[in-house]
Amino acid sequence: MSSEELPPRESMEFDVVIVGAGPSGLSAAIRLKQINPDLNVVVVEKGSEVGAHILSGAVIDPAGLDKLLPDWRQDPDCPLKTQMKDDRFYWMTAGGMFRLPNFMMPPLMSNHHCYIGSLGNVCRWLAPKAEALGVEIYPGFAAAEVLYDEKGAVRGIATGDMGIARDGSHKDSYTRGMELLGKYTLFAEGARGSLSKQLIAKFGLDAKSEPPKFRHWAQGSLADRSRQAPEGPDPALLRMAVEQFDWRRLVPLSL
Repeated sequence: MSSEELPPRESMEFDVVIVGAGPSGLSAAIRLKQINPDLNVVVVEKGSEVGAHILSGAVIDPAGLDKLLPDWRQDPDCPLKTQMKDDRFYWMTAGGMFRLPNFMMPPLMSNHHCYIGSLGNVCRWLAPKAEALGVEIYPGFAAAEVLYDEKGAVRGIATGDMGIARDGSHKDSYTRGMELLGKYTLFAEGARGSLSKQLIAKFGLDAKSEPPKFRHWAQGSLADRSRQAPEGPDPALLRMAVEQFDWRRLVPLSL
């Protein structure tokens, strides 16, 4: 079937289309419905379920949650239970590691107000809260194409076609993706989102920006001696292995 023979896509219109059911996408959807319950908001997620494509272990700054859902600490279903109590920083060498005094660290390296938890579980917890407000969430539908109007402005996205064989031919079950059109389209795909990279290149959004830097905080390093303690590991202890000093790279994740 050639491109000329492809059937037209079906389309749906929304006030806001959000790409990605991660913490930013779900938080945005919740906040929009809090501000205006009449908004028609949809979230598309490429994972088979919300949270399936989230890098899970994280040190999370609760400042965003405090503003979005002030009573989250009283929610028994909230997965964030372990608050940080201690930070330890180590300088790694080829033959070992050395602990660095905490007084040497800038204030942003103090994480005692943060929580250790699964970011995937946080997203699974946020999703039903968004749906309870009327947000439509479609897991298992990857945004495959950015749609533009005649002036070149983004007008929505199209989900991927289904029923395509490995050789690229169309099976009998072939169906075209859906067009999700929005007055506003929010791309919350994550740091390496494919559509976001296309938009950055098309509109030169990084023309006056430094290259992005990504650093993930590890929970429970290989050298975590607390795991050898008789009382077992301390879930509220964060051990950070530092290979080079770049304070911009060492910041806790925030919603």
